[in-house]
Amino acid sequence: MDWSGGQSQEQQSESKALPPLPRVWIGYSLGVATMIAEMIAVTLHPELAKEPLLIPPLYLFLANFISLIYWLVCVYEYHVVLAQATAGAYPIKPLRAAWFHLIPIYGLYWVFKWPRELARFVNSRLEAPLSNGAGGIYSLCRVSCVGGLGMILLFWAASYLSRCLRYALAARPAPPGGQPPFS
Repeated sequence: MDWSGGQSQEQQSESKALPPLPRVWIGYSLGVATMIAEMIAVTLHPELAKEPLLIPPLYLFLANFISLIYWLVCVYEYHVVLAQATAGAYPIKPLRAAWFHLIPIYGLYWVFKWPRELARFVNSRLEAPLSNGAGGIYSLCRVSCVGGLGMILLFWAASYLSRCLRYALAARPAPPGGQPPFS
């Protein structure tokens, strides 16, 4: 224990540790729950399969809504990690990252923008580019599928993003003589 500072070196290193990455398995579970709710809804209300514009049952709406909220939480958590890893130099703030998904027209651009910035961060920390397709994978999963299958594919893309981010955080940052990745 360092008596002069009042904190041990272990406590100081713990306070500087990065927050954990999102728990993607929860998203998979929510995606499966949404798929089960969809199957129950179509079984109980066959007219939903013929006319998807009908108002869905409450349990189906809640399953989709909770999955979406958890996805936004994951996006927020990714950006908290990125902000702390770059000491605030990462260009996208965590709340902004999550909320921009909800802007109707801008959200279509946003599904390409933030994964591209995340890939830029990952590639700036590694010698060989690793994450050149993160934005495309995420965007295809989000835009092409809806419902439970879409959520499962979305969290599959999140697994890929988490893995790339884990590699980048474990690597040493680029030397300071080079151009900073976020300026």
